[in-house]
Amino acid sequence: MKNIAIFASGSGTNAENIIRYFTDSEVVKVPLVLSNNRKVGVHERVNKLGIPSFVFSREEFVEGRAVLDKLAEYAIDFIVLAGFMNKISDALLQAFPSKIINIHPALLPKHGGKGMYGMHVHEAVVADGDTESGITIHYINENYDEGDIIFQATCPVAPTDTPEDVATKVHALEYAHYPQVIEKLLR
Repeated sequence: MKNIAIFASGSGTNAENIIRYFTDSEVVKVPLVLSNNRKVGVHERVNKLGIPSFVFSREEFVEGRAVLDKLAEYAIDFIVLAGFMNKISDALLQAFPSKIINIHPALLPKHGGKGMYGMHVHEAVVADGDTESGITIHYINENYDEGDIIFQATCPVAPTDTPEDVATKVHALEYAHYPQVIEKLLR
């Protein structure tokens, strides 16, 4: 059994989807969720599912000790980012080499890098006239969105699609593929 921690900064829909997917798994367990924001919806979502969530400050995250201690307390083997809005600290990268993954709402390397998250990505896809978008699941390294790509899935983008339309299509891909890719990685 592998224990994964989910890091999230927002509403928590992907975190909830992952937790539900692994509820009866014999391979993966999600014992906790960590966040850098006390006021976001992920806490309520996961707490309703019986999963504790913890908040850490920017300083605690950069320094790393408090976060690493919490991960050790729950015997975490692997970290999954699900809408997490901080760059991963060197302390975490060193403690979890090739054991931290992220999902990006576009087909990297296009529309990646600092500031490219959420609706900013979908707006860029529409503004560039892209005919497809999708998701990229990748390992984390010291640079934004530059880790080795694990998996990509695509969806069409019509000339009449708004950024909100693209977001809906991309979210469907996230929910369908992220838990399955996690499971394959940890089998």
